[in-house]
Amino acid sequence: MATERLLFHEMGLDDRLLKAVADLGWSQPTLIQEKAIPLALEGKDLLARARTGSGKTAAYAVPVIQRILASKQSVREQEVRALILVPTKELGQQVQTMMRQLTAFCSRDVRVADITGKADLSAQRPILMEKPDVIVGTPSRVLAHLTAQNLVLHSSLETLVVDEADLLFSFGFEDDLKSLLCHLPKIYQSFLMSATFTEDVQALKALLLHNPVILKLQGSQLPDSSQLQQYSIKCEEEDKFLLVYTLLKLRLVQGKTLVFVGAVDRSYRLKLFMEQFGIPACVLNSELPVQSRCHIITQFNQGFYDYIIATDELSLADPTAAPETAGKGKKKKKRSTERGGGRTKDKEFGVSRGVDFQNVANVINFDFPLTVESYIHRVGRTARADNPGTALSFISHTELSLLSEVQEALTGDKADSGLKPYEFKMEEIEGFRYRCRDAMRSVTKQAVKEARLKEIKQELLNSEKLKTYFEDNPRDLQLLRHDKDLHPAVIKPHLRNVPEYLIPETLKGAVNPLSNRRKKKKLKSTPEGVVKSSFKKNIQVKNPLKSFRYSGGRNRTGKAGQS
Repeated sequence: MATERLLFHEMGLDDRLLKAVADLGWSQPTLIQEKAIPLALEGKDLLARARTGSGKTAAYAVPVIQRILASKQSVREQEVRALILVPTKELGQQVQTMMRQLTAFCSRDVRVADITGKADLSAQRPILMEKPDVIVGTPSRVLAHLTAQNLVLHSSLETLVVDEADLLFSFGFEDDLKSLLCHLPKIYQSFLMSATFTEDVQALKALLLHNPVILKLQGSQLPDSSQLQQYSIKCEEEDKFLLVYTLLKLRLVQGKTLVFVGAVDRSYRLKLFMEQFGIPACVLNSELPVQSRCHIITQFNQGFYDYIIATDELSLADPTAAPETAGKGKKKKKRSTERGGGRTKDKEFGVSRGVDFQNVANVINFDFPLTVESYIHRVGRTARADNPGTALSFISHTELSLLSEVQEALTGDKADSGLKPYEFKMEEIEGFRYRCRDAMRSVTKQAVKEARLKEIKQELLNSEKLKTYFEDNPRDLQLLRHDKDLHPAVIKPHLRNVPEYLIPETLKGAVNPLSNRRKKKKLKSTPEGVVKSSFKKNIQVKNPLKSFRYSGGRNRTGKAGQS
């Protein structure tokens, strides 16, 4: 079977591109890359569905770069030849990074510009005046530049890519996208990449694609149970905090972990709760500057942090971002406005989708997602490529209907791919409940509000005022941490330590293996019995004056006898 697989060097790619692929350590293409790249090089339009972590970005990036390199051999004029539309700034930066890695050996011939940032249009105008070969941006930002005539595409564009297509309409980009199409040429090649096929994707297909090849590679949108373990546990509000404390403080959940909550205020409440017990965590918040958010993700991928608390922004039902969802439930909107606090969020922010968190071992759904698609994208952050992963969802009685929807969708493909009940005896951790209540009393609404404002101020300072400093001193940027305690709540030092008598008997062997090792070492170094007696014993053995004292005593008795 291995001989039948199509390899990169058999696709007719440029040598410089092959060298970059080899430098990235890709020995052979993933399934989506193997199928999509040859079809794209033939000039066909593509609609591709493949699950998260399957290599979709490279599946369109490689043919885009190859086509530009081929056209540069005959046409020397510098023009914008490819446009990549993304729903979020974080995904835009990720795509730009991937493009730059693939163009490492042809960076003079293929120039890439990311215009998703919050910079003014006038600040980005000089970049666009140089006509980079590839532009990465959100539909609203690209349209703004087209309207301002900083960017002209109607004569030069050859390729249009829409990444995470199922998310564009959800983020309220429908009107921007339709307006943007008026500025494009009549003939161009289009790629639509998505993790799910929704009605929105079908609408985009009708708008953008001409006789496309549809690649629907995986029947299941998540890995099977041999790679991804999915569990659910029924617990109410207080039990959620009790359970997350037990799992993280006793290290029952190990490895890098994403904790998803339903709203921004909830994320700060959970962070302050964890601070009480000395558990550091970062919050990914749509109100933070984009540089700070991308820096948090980069440091998380580099292993600086173990825990990130994130919000699934689609569940906030922002009326300005997605007006078509307004009728889906007043209860949902009410909850979002209460928790959101009415602050301005970044419309082009998304954590559960698109962003490439590396080596995530666990995903915890502290609040269960409101849609099946949201669940798939959240859980898709773990078990990427061939790595194993675990997803644990906390289910309250109000979320049981959402759970049954997800179960039905997942078990439709395979019987063993649904959520299994998490066998955890809650009665064994009852001893920790009073500590959790003590901590929760300190985390008031006012404390959450203060923490939220304090972090925004800190990150704005780090992001804007110190931007030029960090450009000159990149090492200092590495030292900048985002998981520091915010401390608006009253900290009770005794909560940081876990008394041994509170740990359940069944967990004593598994909990804190490092502290157990230290105890064992101490026990080995001290021999049995009283320390004082062993100290005397050592003196008697090692004392060099023992024989002198003995002979002196005998002389004294002799002298006494003579007298």
